[in-house]
This record gives sequence, structure tokens and C-alpha cells, in this order.
Amino acid sequence: MKRFSFVLVAWVAWLLSAILLPAQDAQRVVPRRQVTMCSYNLKNYLKMERFVKGVRTEGIGKPESEKEAVVKSIVAIHPDILGLCEIGTMEDVQDLQQRLKEAGLDLPNVELAGGGDPTRRLALLTHLPILARNSQPKLTYQIGQKVFPVSRGFLDATVELRPGWELRCVGAHLKSKREVPEADQGLMRRNEAHLLRTHLEGILKAKPETKVVCYGDFNEHAHEAPMVEIEGVPGMELSMRDVRLRDRHGLTWTHYWEFADVYSRFDYFFVSREMQRHVNHKESYIYDAEKFDEASDHRPIVLKIDLAK
Repeated sequence: MKRFSFVLVAWVAWLLSAILLPAQDAQRVVPRRQVTMCSYNLKNYLKMERFVKGVRTEGIGKPESEKEAVVKSIVAIHPDILGLCEIGTMEDVQDLQQRLKEAGLDLPNVELAGGGDPTRRLALLTHLPILARNSQPKLTYQIGQKVFPVSRGFLDATVELRPGWELRCVGAHLKSKREVPEADQGLMRRNEAHLLRTHLEGILKAKPETKVVCYGDFNEHAHEAPMVEIEGVPGMELSMRDVRLRDRHGLTWTHYWEFADVYSRFDYFFVSREMQRHVNHKESYIYDAEKFDEASDHRPIVLKIDLAK
């Protein structure tokens, strides 16, 4: 009887190993086939002057209700790579990371970049390895006799999507359309776009086969000169293609200016020639939650990247 029990246990163990182990092994060796990237302007996820009970008060963070709405949107998208505009210090980044983790999305790896604006920065969050960092915090341009810094700099990080598959992520947040006394806001944005194009060309001239995604809030319409310059000459080796996205209703706007009741497309993905075939256009989209404005005045944009092509 003891011998029969031993044989039975051994047979059951063998059967389970025959069923389970191959499935586990298959799970380990099946390569990642698609990666989700999201670009999102968080509308001042940082400490700044805000109205508290009708009084202007310094050093106040983004309201809790808005933070909760931001987290809800990001978790619904569940990106592998998250590119952010209008985030503050590393403390703000860590606050968002912790909230996302508690909601089931762990993005522990970070690149934080900034420029002349001491308050608003760019960040990239991912659970994938960041292999290289080449962000540009100190770029400047000249208008007349005055030298200006690129307000938010350019974020530049290389992410490994799977062994041997690298994606160069270049983030930007160009000068807003808000008028300033120092110079013409459109000309400032044009200069920042020129420096961004120069940075992209430097990447592609050094290694034309680089898979590049340039993303962010460009504060400009697609037909305007800054955007045309960023794209470059269509079809040429150094060109970047605009990935045109829509929401579920076929609409393309990504920003809503409530005061003027104006809807605009300000948020973009541009991809290099080598990257174009990896874009899954059918599954890429603009996230269109009904109450998007509880989180930000921008809507997140989502790029689906096919690795198998």
C-alpha cells in the first residue's frame, strides 16, 4: 500500500510538471510583442502659487482631486513608458510614482529633465531599463540682443523595450502661446523648435537606423512653421513623421482652453523613418475620458509600438 501511494504521488508530480513547466517556460521565452507609450501634460503637477479660499498662496501642490483624476487616467491607459510635461521636482515625480504603484502600475525608472523654467519640468517613467540619458538642460537661443534658455530643455532617454530593441525617447514642451514682455512668443517657440530639430538631426546623422519617438506638448498647430521644421523634409532619411491620432469619435484635439472655449491639437508623437513601421496606427489613440478636465486641460495621447515587425 505504501509503495502504491509513493508511485501515485510520483505519477501526479510528473503529470503536473509535464503540464505546468512547459507553459511556464513558454511564458518566459515569449518576447514582448507590443509596448504602450503615453504622452501627457499634467497641468502643473507641482508646487506653485494657487488660490486657497480666495487667497493667493505660494507653494501649494496640485489639488488632491486633480491628482486622483490624473492617476485614474494613466492607470486606465496602463503605459509601459510614460512621458510627462508640467511636473515639478523629483519629490513630485515620486509622489506620482507612489500613487500609480498603489493603483497597480509600477514605473520605477525615471529620467527628469528641465531648462530655464525653474518650476516646470519633463519626466519619463517606465518599468523598462533606461540604457542611456542625454537630456539637454542648457540650450539657448538669441532674439535680437537677448539670449533665452529653452524653457523646459529636452528630455532624451534610451529605453530597452526588449533585449536588442532600443527606443530613443525625446520629450519636449515648447513655449506656450501666452504673451510675454521679453520677446514674441511665436518666435521663441520657433527657436526652440529649431534647436529640437538640430538635436534630432544629430541623433539620426550619427546613426540613421535609430528608432526615435519625439513626443510632448508643442503648443502649436500642425501646419505652423515650428512643426514643419521638426518634421523635416518628408521622406528624407532625417525626417520625422507626425503620427496623427484620433479619439473614439474621430476628433483630433488634445487641449481645451476653457476661457476662450478653444479646442486645439498641441500634443504630438513624431517618429523617425526606422520607427515608422513599428507604429500600430489602428490601436494608437487619444484618450477621451468624459471628465478629462478633472485631471488636466490636456488629453493623454497613446502610441502602440509593435516590436515584431
